[in-house]
Amino acid sequence: MSVITENLADKLAQDVIKASEETGDEQLIDEIARALGTSSPTTEEMFRTFVRVRLAEQRARRLLAQKLAKHQASTAPDPQS
Repeated sequence: MSVITENLADKLAQDVIKASEETGDEQLIDEIARALGTSSPTTEEMFRTFVRVRLAEQRARRLLAQKLAKHQASTAPDPQS
């Protein structure tokens, strides 16, 4: 598929994820995907793929931050020493 379509689907995915988080509307992503699918099933699939990838990356980054914080807390010098 074209780079333009990929870029548009990715940008839309970013915007919809942000709007979903801001509004608390968990159904927004599916609603937008269905609207895309009525005119372009290919773009809908790209959009859904970019949403999955970006949400997975967010979860992975949160886990990484938690692991690093735990490690740093366990290796920090004891202030009472």
